[in-house]
Parts: sequence; C-alpha cells; structure tokens
Amino acid sequence: MSTSYYTAYNTRSEKTNILLWISRLFVGLLFIFSGLIKANDPMGFGFKLQEYFHVFHMNFLNDYSTWIAVIICALEIILGALLLLGIAGKKVAWGLLLLIIFFTFLTFYSAFFEVVTSCGCFGDAIPLTPWQSFIKDLILLAFVLYIFVYRAQLKPVIKNNFSRNLVTFLIIVASFGIGIYTVYFLPFIDFLPYKVGNNIPKLMEIPEDAPQDEYQHIYSIKHKTTGENKKVTDKVYMDEKIWEDENWEIVGEPETKLIKKGYQIPISDLNISDAEGNNVTQEIITNPYYNFVVVSTDVTKLSPTDFLALDKLNETIRNLSKDYNIRATLLTSSSSSDANYLNDQLDLVLEIFYADAVPLKSMVRSNPGVLLLQNGVVINKWSKQSFPNKENLEKTYFQGH
Repeated sequence: MSTSYYTAYNTRSEKTNILLWISRLFVGLLFIFSGLIKANDPMGFGFKLQEYFHVFHMNFLNDYSTWIAVIICALEIILGALLLLGIAGKKVAWGLLLLIIFFTFLTFYSAFFEVVTSCGCFGDAIPLTPWQSFIKDLILLAFVLYIFVYRAQLKPVIKNNFSRNLVTFLIIVASFGIGIYTVYFLPFIDFLPYKVGNNIPKLMEIPEDAPQDEYQHIYSIKHKTTGENKKVTDKVYMDEKIWEDENWEIVGEPETKLIKKGYQIPISDLNISDAEGNNVTQEIITNPYYNFVVVSTDVTKLSPTDFLALDKLNETIRNLSKDYNIRATLLTSSSSSDANYLNDQLDLVLEIFYADAVPLKSMVRSNPGVLLLQNGVVINKWSKQSFPNKENLEKTYFQGH
C-alpha cells in the first residue's frame, strides 16, 4: 500500500468519525430532549396517541394510551442516552432506525391526509404542524441512516463492563421513572393555560391591542379583448390600479387565504353549564373565595382506586367547608345521569357542573384532579395522589383568613 493511499484512507476515516460523532450528538440529544418533554406530560401525549388510534381504527388501545406514551418516551430517552455513550451500538442503531421510520410514516400520514393537526413530537412545549414534524423527521432520518451504516464504529465511552451495565440500568430506571412519576404527580413543568399562577378570565379575553388575523384575497381576472386569464392578489390589484382598467373583469368570487395568524386566545373553549344548561362559567371562575374545582373528565372511567381517591378528597373538602367560606365544584363531561349516580354513591359535597372534555383534559392531568382558584387565578393544583389533607391545606391557605 502506497503512502499516499494510506494517508488518504486515514483522512477519510477521520472525517467519517467526525461526522459520526456529530450525528451521535445531534440524534442523541434530540431524542433525549423529545423523550423528556413528552415524559413530562405522558397523559397529554397519550391523548395525542388516541387521535392516531382513531385514524387507524385502533380505539381499543385508548385505555392504555398513557402507559404506551410512557414506554415510547422512555425508549426515546434510553436510545438517545445509549447512543451518546456508545453502549450496545448495533442494537441502538437498529432501534433508532425502526423508531424514526415509524415516526416519519406517522408524520407524513398526518400531514398528507390532514388527519392529526399536531404530532405532539415535543408535547405542548413546542407545538409543530404535521409538515414541520415530517421535515424534522426526514432530517433525523438522514442522520440516523448515517449512524446505522457506520454502526460498527460505535464504541462505548465507558470501558469497564460493570460500569456500562450499571449506567445502562440507571438510565432505564430513570427514563421510566420520570414518566411514571408525572402520571401520578402531574408534570414537572406545566405548559398548558391552566398552570399555577395563570388568571383564567384574562386568558379568555382578547387584549385591545392584540394583532388580528391577516388575510390575502386573490382575484381571478379576465381580459375582455384577448381572453387572457390570470390571478392577482388584492395588493397587486390595488397597487397597479387594475380596477381602473375597463379591459379587465373579475371572474367569480375571490379566494381568501390566511397569511398571518393574529392573537390566539389561550382559553377559547371553556364553557361551564349547570344541569339545566345555564352558562355559569364566569360565576365559577371569578369566585372571590377559595374555590376547589375537582375535575373528572369521565366519571365512568374511574377505577376503584380513583373512586376511593375522589371519596377521600370529597371528605377533606367537606371538613374544610365546616370551618371556612369556600366553594367546591365538580366539573365533568359525563352525562348528568352518570354524575348523579356518582353523587348518590359518595354523597358529594361538590356542586356538579358540566363542560366539554377538551378543556377539562387541559386543566389537570389526573382523573380526578383538583384546582384551587381564587378570583380566577390558579392558586395550586393536585393529582388524586398528591391532594393534601385538611391540616396541610389549613396551614398553607386558610390560617389568617
């Protein structure tokens, strides 16, 4: 082998290793980030999965969507972390390839057939359109393919076999642990409009100086003499004063296209009604006193454990109401008959009101879950597992009131 050939071979190998490291860093960090963002709110990701289940006629998986979400999130984190560390390189490369092909198919299907409006790739933290998600997956696919081709060069950063196994075990435990924890004790970071500190009534209003949607109107015009047809925007139509030229006439109705979205109301779908159908939204959300809002999107989905948890928090609120001026409500999207049955079973101290399931799912990622409101501000929120006892609530919120 000549010296020049050997030098060229080494140079090419070095460049390949550099590109491989760049690919490892990019793919590994992005997979970890994506997995962590979704693991922060696996129930929300589960709702997104239910949309895909509906599209592919797999609704029988709906009841397991949250735990499927936990598994997918953990898998992303594990594959990303092991890729960075170079552990089990060939298996990780296969896992990444299969996973990114699956994601790319889903995002393309969503975008092309317009069946799911947002993929949920980065949860509610960074909403992406289906086409944005598809492009992101195509870029990732290119990097993953490169990693797959050179998977034999993936060498572990940790040389000691015992240490590698220990680190792998800890990564797996942590990856699943994050998702399981947030299922039971709510997200670490709340990206939804009902997060602690937010003023719900203000988030239902449009500010006076809020930017409006901007539209473009496209006219189809025809030349009376030559028969020429063309399309022009309303700006061109006015700027070039085509409207003054009697040789041109507008054909049909103009097309309207949204070119820039204006201010979007964070909470646009919250409508609370009583059993008679009267709208009581403002009455509930602007209550000046402490207002416990218990949310159970679907009371028929309450497991025996959920049922006991609801009974426990109902009794806690009942005991508080004996000593303090508070209001307590139950919001549900269930039928009045199902809600009344629950009331009969638990002798609820909670006033029952009704709202659509979509905003209720955004209020608190737990069934049941609890929000504490005052003057429309979310003071705190709890899952069924984390709702405090009477003594803790008194000490934190009611002493001195």
